[in-house]
Amino acid sequence: MDNSLISNLDENNKKFVAVLNKRFEIWKLFNALGHATAGLISLNKDIEDFWFLDYKDADNKSHPAISHYGFIILKADNSNQILRLRQTCQEKSILSNDFTSSMTIWTSMEQLDKTSQTKEQDLDYMCIVMFGDSDEISTFTKKFSLFK
Repeated sequence: MDNSLISNLDENNKKFVAVLNKRFEIWKLFNALGHATAGLISLNKDIEDFWFLDYKDADNKSHPAISHYGFIILKADNSNQILRLRQTCQEKSILSNDFTSSMTIWTSMEQLDKTSQTKEQDLDYMCIVMFGDSDEISTFTKKFSLFK
């Protein structure tokens, strides 16, 4: 992104929200969060929507680009809550990506096979990551507390 456009950025109109299933160990959730976020970014056709800014230090060395929208991490009590969020995102056309426990078993082929044999409502959801309008996402995530 051209950093000269930063004056046009409203950092509050969009956000990332992740909801993690508290039943899983934290290291497993971090893995799920990383994969789900990377997958979410790949789903968007226009990378400019994320407002990635390029940082240079005083030595003119580049540092990794980051999105300037907030990233909030919330806590779900169970898989069903994440499934309902997934369904809401689909109904409202909110960009989202989820991660299930079937995505953690051995090889990619085994993961694909296990997932394909499991109905949506029977998957064990570890997390979901969403990106979109801050106000809209807040309306259906307000019942979740911060993940601490």
